[in-house]
Amino acid sequence: MSAGELGLGATLDIEWVRSQFPSLETQVNGQPVVFMDGPAGTQVPMQVIGAIQDYLINSNANTGGAFLTSCHSDEMIANTRAAMADFFHCDPCEVVFGQNMTTLTFAMSRAIGRELQPGDEILLTTLDHDANFSPWKALEERGVVIQVAGIREEDCTLDLDDLKRKLSRRTKLVAVGYASNAVGTINPVREITRLAHSAGAMTFIDAVHYAPHGLIDVKGLDCDFLVCSPYKFFGPHMGVLFGKREHLDRVQPYRVRPSHDEAPDRWETGTLAHELIAGIGVAVEYIAGLGRHCNPGATTRREALEAAYRNTVSYERSLITRLIDGLLTIPSLRIYGITDPKRFDERCSTLSLRIGDHSPKAIAEFLANRGIFTWDGNYYALNLMERLGVEQKGGMLRIGLVHYNTFEEVERLLDALRALTS
Repeated sequence: MSAGELGLGATLDIEWVRSQFPSLETQVNGQPVVFMDGPAGTQVPMQVIGAIQDYLINSNANTGGAFLTSCHSDEMIANTRAAMADFFHCDPCEVVFGQNMTTLTFAMSRAIGRELQPGDEILLTTLDHDANFSPWKALEERGVVIQVAGIREEDCTLDLDDLKRKLSRRTKLVAVGYASNAVGTINPVREITRLAHSAGAMTFIDAVHYAPHGLIDVKGLDCDFLVCSPYKFFGPHMGVLFGKREHLDRVQPYRVRPSHDEAPDRWETGTLAHELIAGIGVAVEYIAGLGRHCNPGATTRREALEAAYRNTVSYERSLITRLIDGLLTIPSLRIYGITDPKRFDERCSTLSLRIGDHSPKAIAEFLANRGIFTWDGNYYALNLMERLGVEQKGGMLRIGLVHYNTFEEVERLLDALRALTS
């Protein structure tokens, strides 16, 4: 079934998209692999692989030197910072590179923690990945009070009324995910940021899971910090942080004495993985290139990114619509999260499920033997799994679709699950 047959208007050139990813040629037991493990890390287009290789061959040096390869490294980092600035819709000086999202968040929580006093509060959520929970909860050792907003279990959405009740003048920071890496819920982060600012609090948004599924606009959100991981949007394993310039200048990071004391460099501790930064810039260019393929009239990189997401959001919504429609016909299968097509603008193309007494691990192994790659467990959404009562039962099976997946792959998955339950 095509997107047109579903009446959803998706016009993505899927053949062009898939031709960019060499790993999609992988086979298991004579069958092409179906990569539905995107939430743990997407596949990588050939140009990203080439950029990493090219850096190591032609530009491999530390920064700040007077010689050619060091100058190449400086230029590459500046270019990638500009690319990520277009991706976030911010200024290049507000882009910080780091080892990964978790490490960046711990660094920021330690630094912000220096400003907090006993009795100050931080508001977290049950829906978040633990990388946007534990780094802030660790500040309890400084006397900071941690508040946690709950969820509505029936559809796994954030209980915004509970968040409002727990937000007060004592709240100094609200940390929230843009989208759940477990059940796909997209949180109303613009509204949450408005509420936080009205109470005098900063916002820290984990956009790791949202980044491959929707356009990020930090200017429109007016958030204070936002972090993502390029390996979730077709790049290498690193983390990238947006921080408002005023905060990056004011908050004091932990750093070595000889390092730069200007933002954003003051936040980039030690020698970075330059070859991976080269890959990040080209990952952004891949998405922009997709946008130009969809809309040749796009003139700037930001316009091309906007065009890309207009098409991928529509296409992914058509995929998840077909997937959920098929899953709901399988006996004893329960989907956790939003299943009403009228509300699919509140979710991305990730879902988690359980099937009767089948353990998620056994289901994942059954699918893997048939060349379909999914994930099982808690995926670090520990609070959510405990709240739903499934943590001690092996968590859930997670299916994550991105724009290189196809309707044929969705049908393969549905056929396999039907075979499992027949």
